[in-house]
Amino acid sequence: MLAALLTLQIHAAASLTDVLREIGTAFTRATHVAVAFNFAGSSTIARQIESGAPGDVFISADEAQMDRVAKYVVPGTRRDILSNQLAIAGERDLLKARRIALADPRAVPAGVYARQYLERKGLWRALKKKVIPTENVRAALAAVKAGNADSAIVYRTDDAHAFVITDGPTITYPAAVIRDSKEARRFVDFLSSDAAKTIFRKYGFMPK
Repeated sequence: MLAALLTLQIHAAASLTDVLREIGTAFTRATHVAVAFNFAGSSTIARQIESGAPGDVFISADEAQMDRVAKYVVPGTRRDILSNQLAIAGERDLLKARRIALADPRAVPAGVYARQYLERKGLWRALKKKVIPTENVRAALAAVKAGNADSAIVYRTDDAHAFVITDGPTITYPAAVIRDSKEARRFVDFLSSDAAKTIFRKYGFMPK
């Protein structure tokens, strides 16, 4: 009988859903350590961690949510692993759109980034009444695909056909161990490996 694999619990931003599933498979193949994922908006995950949700690693879509849970992070394990860009799905002219889906601009990184961009462009005041806040960036994209919104500001990695915002804010994904073990540290290390970087690039992410 084969011994049961150790399973790491990984909390990760919703925008990483597809790429991390592939990376998780590669990690398990290389290490014989299984991984299970909890994907959600980074602010939701931070709240879960604060409430005592079990987990080994957290990968956030911004620095702010990782800062929020800093006291739960194992010292010396935090590192920036990726960058990304904002993009507009659906109607590109946001002034023409009747409804604009954003991940919650009060808390969820994709929405916070989007609001920062629109404020810098002087558009937020004109557009904020059109905004439909969603739970995470994937839900914002789904709103456009379902016809419930005309436009959404998402990450370029969420929709290959979206219009990339080249002058948007700097988007950084940090990762850190939140329950110390050699396996958890190994997973965070693996995120910066050549094998993982190849997979990240395939999905449009920019490894650090």
